[in-house]
Amino acid sequence: MMRPVGRFGYITRSEDNIRPANSGRRSWMSAALSLALAVAVPAFASPASAEKLTIWSGWPDLAPFYKRVGDQLKSKYPDLEISVEAIALREHEKRLALSLPSGAAGDVIEMEVEAARYLEAGLIPEPPASIVDFVKANYDMTRVKTAMYEGKIFGVPLFQGQGALFYNTEMFARAGLDGPPKTMVDYTAYAQKLAQRDASGVPTVSGWSLRLSGGGSGIAEKYWTILYNHGGTLLQEKGGKWRAAYASEAGRTALKQYLDNVVVYRTVTPEMKADAEAFELGQTAMFIRESWVIGDVAKKAPNLKYATAPLPKGTLMVPVDLYVPNKGPKSQIAWDFVQKANEPENLLWLLENTAWVPNRKGLDYSAVLKKIPQLDAFVNTPPGHVFFTVPAISPASEILTRLAARLEKAFTDKSLAGSDAAIDAFLKAAAEESDKILAREDLLAKP
Repeated sequence: MMRPVGRFGYITRSEDNIRPANSGRRSWMSAALSLALAVAVPAFASPASAEKLTIWSGWPDLAPFYKRVGDQLKSKYPDLEISVEAIALREHEKRLALSLPSGAAGDVIEMEVEAARYLEAGLIPEPPASIVDFVKANYDMTRVKTAMYEGKIFGVPLFQGQGALFYNTEMFARAGLDGPPKTMVDYTAYAQKLAQRDASGVPTVSGWSLRLSGGGSGIAEKYWTILYNHGGTLLQEKGGKWRAAYASEAGRTALKQYLDNVVVYRTVTPEMKADAEAFELGQTAMFIRESWVIGDVAKKAPNLKYATAPLPKGTLMVPVDLYVPNKGPKSQIAWDFVQKANEPENLLWLLENTAWVPNRKGLDYSAVLKKIPQLDAFVNTPPGHVFFTVPAISPASEILTRLAARLEKAFTDKSLAGSDAAIDAFLKAAAEESDKILAREDLLAKP
């Protein structure tokens, strides 16, 4: 998954980089603590000060937002100094791994689903009761799951990455298509009509830019989204534990859709430009991506005629949550900052200026939508549209990364195309690996 830098650029999300396997919760915590002490964590930390609040972010485009919030907080704390340290997400996660075990992290930190390992290790303190009440009153609990552990709330959701369809309206009109595809079957039919080829039949414009390469769990996440819209899911919870669920009819249908487009119909190839770059260059007709693309298009292809649409059934949603990792004299100021960041006025500013969708419910998006109508598919999803997320369990990233490595090879494997038996065997082997990882962590549900 790509993340924006500023409003109009992007960086590689850490889950697009292969991470080392988790060798166990206790060993991870021990290793992290040893490493933290060995490298003298204060290299990341600022000297303690009652008037200075340090915000650690993995999204550089959010730096202006946090500075805005800090300026507002000075009305309550006139002498307060706000330091926003926003770096690339992969580096942000590294400094968290080094600093959280020794209690030397920033005063307010961002985390996604990787927070599970720190919550499990007891490295994040519980917030005040007033914060818990604030979350319960203002957020759909679906968006709070990644900030919870053993039924308790530890963080406050801020924004989320969620998928929708981006499509080139001019290409659709030329192909005789008057609107977005309504079903997943339609996606392949549309892609066939939209793909453009040269005189020798080589695709020059993809009908549907699928995520085919790049490494990391982002490939598995995109497959999961398509799988879900075929009626399946990647991981299924049973009694608080989990099993791989993609070795199924829906899993086969989802993988066949990739193979049909890549191998059989060649509406897209791994060699073609992909993702937002291809869309902005007019080299793909449609693709599924998060809302940050809207800002990217505004900068790089302001004359592009395009629209967005929700997916047929639902989409993967990855919340980004705010935590206060240390107790002490500054913790109350830090929680005040978190609450100020989640005020409606600030969240609407966040949406308009970064295109990231806030998590808080009950916001009036009408003024922003008048300026940026393409956001409608992200903030006004139809009734019954389901948001699902990566389980807040420590081995989730490893499961996705290992599956992604298998999928990247499978998408171009001609021996799989047209063979249900071969696809089923592939999915069965991959699911067995996922279940072994869950079993290693004592998280495997019984059949």
